[in-house]
Amino acid sequence: MSALVSSAVAIHAHSEMSPSVPAWFAELTVLARHFAQRGILDAIDERVRLARGRAGHYDVIDFVALLLGYAVSGEPTLETFFDRMTPFAEPFMALFGRERRPHRSTLSRFLAAVCTAAGRCAWAVGQMGRGTKKAADRY
Repeated sequence: MSALVSSAVAIHAHSEMSPSVPAWFAELTVLARHFAQRGILDAIDERVRLARGRAGHYDVIDFVALLLGYAVSGEPTLETFFDRMTPFAEPFMALFGRERRPHRSTLSRFLAAVCTAAGRCAWAVGQMGRGTKKAADRY
């Protein structure tokens, strides 16, 4: 390890490989802070509910954090997003007041549950538009 030291700046270099913080992490930090200050994160955590199913101990806000990060990242797929974010998973989730990041498969099950629920809702709304209220009452 070598070091250059001045009274204002200290630069350290070493030969160990370490991942760089993704460029989008700064934008996500600002966005998470804004959402927290406006109470949006608390509102999501308190008001949005989904049947747990196989989501385990994770809450909706855990998945919202991942999807928000994915949207900001600009990564082409969720797989590349997860790969790029993995070394920074703990600070990433801390931005949203969370301790752990859900696994990819847990996110996949969550998205499947949301799509299923959304499909039922869309079907029920469609049925109500056709005057079949009994079918819509089931959902």
